[in-house]
Amino acid sequence: MRVVAGSKKGKHLLENNFSHIRPTTDKVKQALFTKLQFFVEDKRVLDMFCGTGALGIEALSRGAREVVFIDKNPKSVYLTKQNLKNLSLDAKVLTADALKILNANWGQFDLILIDPPYKSGLYKPALEIVDKFDLLAEGGVIVCEHAKSDEFDFSPFVKVDEKKYGDIILLYLTRQHTHA
Repeated sequence: MRVVAGSKKGKHLLENNFSHIRPTTDKVKQALFTKLQFFVEDKRVLDMFCGTGALGIEALSRGAREVVFIDKNPKSVYLTKQNLKNLSLDAKVLTADALKILNANWGQFDLILIDPPYKSGLYKPALEIVDKFDLLAEGGVIVCEHAKSDEFDFSPFVKVDEKKYGDIILLYLTRQHTHA
């Protein structure tokens, strides 16, 4: 596993030896950030179920202004902190349940990455928290990485795009625009 592009391009991330983490492949990560290549710079990013931190670190490498990493598993948080340290990157990393810690006091994020364990049933509750506390900035994007077999209601958000990579789907969402 490595950083695909940006200031830390080619740098390796710590190997994941924990069964609870299913890291995003370099191919899928490359596809995700290629689609968002002109969007990430100077943005505020939330990595809700950070695992090794690979997605948020990719955002930092590509110029994100700030990334907040959250995971309730201490092993995941350890890997994320070590990866950030090894790459000389600074970010807020929290050991917490993202569904319980996030509220309106967090402000808004331009990019929200939602990649919980597959078949966890956490996609809909995560989107409900984002909606309830208005965490997505105007013009912001949510990316859900999920298995083809995972189905969930993503309303009130709307699908902007969806790409399939084998058994993996990247679902791009944004807010429903209301017209006055």
